[in-house]
Amino acid sequence: MSDLTWQKSSFSEAGAANCVELATSPDGIRIRESDQPDAVLRTTPAALRSFIRAVKAASLDHTH
Repeated sequence: MSDLTWQKSSFSEAGAANCVELATSPDGIRIRESDQPDAVLRTTPAALRSFIRAVKAASLDHTH
């Protein structure tokens, strides 16, 4: 997976070692935590969009 170009969020602090990073690959999107680069999740663009929409809508917040 060294051929992937990882991108950190623009909200990450400069030089921070614990940031979520994304990369595109031929079979979807890869997600990892920068301080654990060998633990990589794979998802599809549609599933990631659904997840982001749910987070923004607080649909995953079970405290309400």
